[in-house]
Amino acid sequence: QVQLVESGGGLVQTGASLRPACTAPGPTFNSWAMGWFRQAPGKEHIFVAGINYSGGRTYYADSVKGRFTISRDNDKNTMYMQMNSLKPEDTADYYCEARAYSADVPLLWDDYEYWGQGTQVTVSS
Repeated sequence: QVQLVESGGGLVQTGASLRPACTAPGPTFNSWAMGWFRQAPGKEHIFVAGINYSGGRTYYADSVKGRFTISRDNDKNTMYMQMNSLKPEDTADYYCEARAYSADVPLLWDDYEYWGQGTQVTVSS
């Protein structure tokens, strides 16, 4: 089982920024589709953003378009999500997901193979 590791969450005020990161082991990271999901208390995992293996295609949930930017550095086996203009409704546990050797970027939680332990983001009003 491949274990992804998230970092960079935290407690911030409305309007602030965070930049969580996700690192993955192994030499094949540059062939993986990656995604960020979030889960608020009592809710299901919701797609936030996704990126293809090269970083050339990105996808966003409507709720974060224009505020969040997903990116990756394949030389560092790391994916990032720049989160700007944070709102209280962004409060959730954020999880990174990976699907190996995939040209497509899945939008559903169940279509990913690997995941991390999550990083908590709390936005106070």
